[in-house]
Amino acid sequence: MSDKKIIAVVGATGAQGGGLVRAITGDPRGRFIARAITRDVNSEKARALAKSGAEVVAADIDDEAGLAAALRGADGAYFVTFFWAHFSPEKEKAEVRNMAGAAKAAGVKHVIWSTLEDTRQWVPLSDTRMPTLMGKYKVPHFDAKGESNKVFTELGVPTTFLFTSFYWDNLIHFGMGPKKGPDGKLAFTIPMGDKKLPGMAAEDIGKCAYGIVKKGAEYINKSVGSAGEHLTGAQMAAALSVALGQEVRYNAVSPEMYRSFGFPGAEDLGNMFQFNRDFEQVFCDARSIDLSRALNPSLQTFKTWLAQNKTRIPLE
Repeated sequence: MSDKKIIAVVGATGAQGGGLVRAITGDPRGRFIARAITRDVNSEKARALAKSGAEVVAADIDDEAGLAAALRGADGAYFVTFFWAHFSPEKEKAEVRNMAGAAKAAGVKHVIWSTLEDTRQWVPLSDTRMPTLMGKYKVPHFDAKGESNKVFTELGVPTTFLFTSFYWDNLIHFGMGPKKGPDGKLAFTIPMGDKKLPGMAAEDIGKCAYGIVKKGAEYINKSVGSAGEHLTGAQMAAALSVALGQEVRYNAVSPEMYRSFGFPGAEDLGNMFQFNRDFEQVFCDARSIDLSRALNPSLQTFKTWLAQNKTRIPLE
């Protein structure tokens, strides 16, 4: 019988969870087994994880009892939600309650919860500098996660709160890459002014989480922030110019302008960038590059990420 500890990973076919599963299965001297939890064990991504050596188990985060069954026997668990699948902070909070309750029921000894700030601690609903969305949020996909941190604490679940950063992968998958203007020139558009935005490769979030797993109990009941670099929009545009071999201008629009773009989530993201801009020091200080590299020695910079991914960025 193996003496390796099982780490259950919710969202194992997603960006963060998949990164953690691959970090575990790719470590030949590792002391852990990855249990990939997914709704569809027959999906192409789930089959790829099974082929890599992961144990693949079916469960749905909307089903607390079923999730608890999938977690039984696991020493640790990684929890993440995906707001952009439904755009509902209420659903996201319900998912977190289910995950925390399932972890408690299954006796999981260490949960890593992928979270973000509740921005209302800095920008209350009465603050008119930023519009209130959905009646009670400033940045819904941040606030729902931040508000839910207390669920783990109240249930007494031993938890590390892993604060993540802007995915550079958003330039590939989320339509945030450089776009051609009427003059045919490429422009990278974010409303950050001259402030720095913590960012990282999505794969590295999973690798940082694996670093926390390997530390055992060291980070239980603590917050850990992860980032690959803190970069201004101008610095990102300069790096994109070099990588793509053509000029990429930095289009520093206002948050108001960004919120007006009209795509699904534009208001939420406009508020997010405004929060990141207006509270640059708070946001950056919470995400240590040095600690991230200590947890994940292969941590990528934006330059190294671009070298691997530049051909995948759609240039519209």
